[in-house]
Amino acid sequence: MMIASPLDQFRLDNRVVLLTGATGHIGIALAHSLVQAGARLVLNARNLERLKALQQQLDTSVDNIMLTPFDVGDSEAASRAIKDIENSFGRLDVIINNAYSGRANVLENSTENDFDMACRQNISGPFMLIQKALPLLKHAGEQNPGGASIINMASMYGHVSPDPRIYGDSGSNNPPYYGAAKAGLIQLSRYLAAHLGPYNIRVNAISPGPFPPMSVKDKQPGFYELLCKKVPLERIGVVDELVGPVLFLASDASSYVSGINLAVDGGWTCW
Repeated sequence: MMIASPLDQFRLDNRVVLLTGATGHIGIALAHSLVQAGARLVLNARNLERLKALQQQLDTSVDNIMLTPFDVGDSEAASRAIKDIENSFGRLDVIINNAYSGRANVLENSTENDFDMACRQNISGPFMLIQKALPLLKHAGEQNPGGASIINMASMYGHVSPDPRIYGDSGSNNPPYYGAAKAGLIQLSRYLAAHLGPYNIRVNAISPGPFPPMSVKDKQPGFYELLCKKVPLERIGVVDELVGPVLFLASDASSYVSGINLAVDGGWTCW
């Protein structure tokens, strides 16, 4: 296949990208970068007013943005959203499954409902969304030399356990259901990569490391220092550092990359 110039390979001009969890800490940074790369964005979150606020911040025309407020765990709402995307844009090239909502928790206080919600948002929700979008993704795979792309945002805790010595009584404890659900999302990514490859649909996961809001440095200095000491690079991540990996996997620059889990964790999982 013909390869574009090195920088052009990272462009997403006229590609339609569905970004779930768009108004969150990571989602906002991704939305800005995707627009700058030329993408036409479908922004998802549960709160319409927050989506409208994000839309106003983005440097792009209204015609390049679609807002679709729904809970990714709601199968019927996901189905309606895919139909709306088809009616509005006629195509869908990239899905970034970034949505997650949950709270810090410890083992003793975790509930069955917590587990159910985490799995619905991180495993069954992305699965249903991809399944309903499959005809559009197959079409994109036929039209794009680099294929259609699905990016599932997982976590370092899909691989290793949170270290209780770091979290202690900080109140920021990572709950048992979070990592379990993210591990399931990583395995789902591998399964989908194996089964959707013949349609030129690439599926990959990204596992971010510690990317807390920067306010943690002032609000919880002790916890912040422990986090930094755990990372070989000796610092927490800045959300802009997820932009490059996402653009790489969304674009033709990764046309022969599928089935991987890309750790963006400062080395957290290397020891």
